[in-house]
Amino acid sequence: MDDRPGERSAETRQPSAIRDHGAIGNLETVALVDRDGAIDYLCWPNLDSPSVFTALLDDAGQGGLFWVRPELPDARVIQMYVPETNVLMTRWMNDEASVDLIDLMPVNVEDDDTPPRLLRQVICTRGTVTIDMRCAPRFDYGREGRKATILPSDEGYSRGQFDHDSGLALTLHANAALIAEDCDLTARFTMSAGERAAIVLSNPDDVRIDAEAAHAIIDADIEYWRGWSRQSTYRGRWRETVERSAMVLKLLTSRRHGSIAAAATFGLPEAKGGVRNWDYRATWIRDSSFTVYALLRMGFGAEAQAFTRWVMGRVREDDGRLGVMYALDGGAIAEEQSLDHLGGFGGATPIVVGNDAHDQIQHDIYGALLDATYLSSKYGGTVSHDGWMAIVDVVDKVCATWEQPDSGIWEVRGPPRHYLHSRLMNWVAVDRALRLAEKRSLPAPFVRWAETRTQIHQDIWNSFWNEDLGRFVRSKGDTPEDLAVDGAMLMMPLVRFVSPVDPKWLATLEAIAKDLSDDGHVYRYKIDDGLPGREGSFVACSFWYVECLARAGRLDEARWNFEKLMAYGNHLGLFAEEIAEDGSFLGNFPQAFSHLALISAAYYLDRALDDGGPKAWA
Repeated sequence: MDDRPGERSAETRQPSAIRDHGAIGNLETVALVDRDGAIDYLCWPNLDSPSVFTALLDDAGQGGLFWVRPELPDARVIQMYVPETNVLMTRWMNDEASVDLIDLMPVNVEDDDTPPRLLRQVICTRGTVTIDMRCAPRFDYGREGRKATILPSDEGYSRGQFDHDSGLALTLHANAALIAEDCDLTARFTMSAGERAAIVLSNPDDVRIDAEAAHAIIDADIEYWRGWSRQSTYRGRWRETVERSAMVLKLLTSRRHGSIAAAATFGLPEAKGGVRNWDYRATWIRDSSFTVYALLRMGFGAEAQAFTRWVMGRVREDDGRLGVMYALDGGAIAEEQSLDHLGGFGGATPIVVGNDAHDQIQHDIYGALLDATYLSSKYGGTVSHDGWMAIVDVVDKVCATWEQPDSGIWEVRGPPRHYLHSRLMNWVAVDRALRLAEKRSLPAPFVRWAETRTQIHQDIWNSFWNEDLGRFVRSKGDTPEDLAVDGAMLMMPLVRFVSPVDPKWLATLEAIAKDLSDDGHVYRYKIDDGLPGREGSFVACSFWYVECLARAGRLDEARWNFEKLMAYGNHLGLFAEEIAEDGSFLGNFPQAFSHLALISAAYYLDRALDDGGPKAWA
């Protein structure tokens, strides 16, 4: 993919489209790099820390950014990952010269005391070119005062430091002369073919990182990511796309804690110019459990074990009750606050950090967790005694609360209701616990749990099947006047509650296609949820729909929809949460839910095609 970005300055630069970014990270935080060589989003030092670069959410210079770009008029720009890694390369080319920019955040796998680093290596591959660099952090979401100073350094090597009011400092190293301009550090230097320059942002760090040392760091990081990615057992169709999705999911995991973030960002709008601008830098139990499921299918078991240890710690802390979401270190999520000084992406405000949905009741999280735990055991994972005792507490909690209303998977900010998906996942929780106890010969109140499983099963058929409509409905009491389906209902055959070819399910699938699908792009729902603005189609629901078609034996249709959906990914194969009607990205990015659903759909569709389905696509 290519682009021809115009001349832009830090003061006048319009934020790039969400889809025009790549993601890099060190399993502690994630940075977004656009195709103009600008890092316009980064929280430091952790994913859920305050931001230092958020120009993506502001076009007036309040957000901060870090650009490195060559002076190459009318250059063609190509951006790609080094194969099997999360190391990103941006290349500029015109008739006179070409330049590569390598961006990464090295994963510190051996020494936790090594400060986090953001490394940018510039390589002139042809001709002679002048490079402009500006590093302009804006600490604490752009709310804190800051200053930039030049530090003593050797000839041919330069260091500067950023400080701000609360005491956090960052050091910038460069193989070029740095200049302090107000609050920013800049450099301008000329390179010829074969020359390299390194620019490194880190916590205060006296280690000299010259071009040779930077090259060694890059090689080590490439070796780490390739070592991880080559554990994949997936050998089916669309392998490169599927493995890129796994790499995205890995970026969102915390090496230190084992938790998994729902997305890398906050504040990116789910509706153009609207108020749906949430903070997704947290561990949702549901999203993380589904992430574990996707990684397990591809042979990545260590992440499942790490997440299980982390989440069981949360269960033991609260006697079987789980919160909807947690901070990455297991702590509480902050209350929502608006960042009113930032203009928002495309004018979408208010920008919110923190998340008030943390105190909602969402029953489906238990089913997601138990499904992932069961699958982890199925794929060779172990269940400790303490872990099983925690699971027993969870299932007992489900048995006591499954008949209560909740806020549902979509976190509707209104009165609790009885949602089909929540009831379905309560059934999953009890069912998987029973299966796990039988498989591992673990002690459990089998009779009581089995009776509860039967009661939930009967309640779903009695309360959520609407005879007049001839289909299931999204919540108890829905009538023909309601748009009585939602995208979460697609999980019914995926969790093996109902046969994918049961006539009653197929009638429901057709209703979802009619009411929620636009050429295979499936919306979460089309009811009034009390908030203004129109959302885009939900990427995860669209991939769930593909999987439902495949399980129903409609393989031609499933494959066609899958191929079209993949074409809506960006130039690197990354997805946000939603897709607008014009094909642009909406919502936080990159989004775990989107990528895990892609993996699941590809996994099942590939297997179904190999098992003798229609050959029209062979």
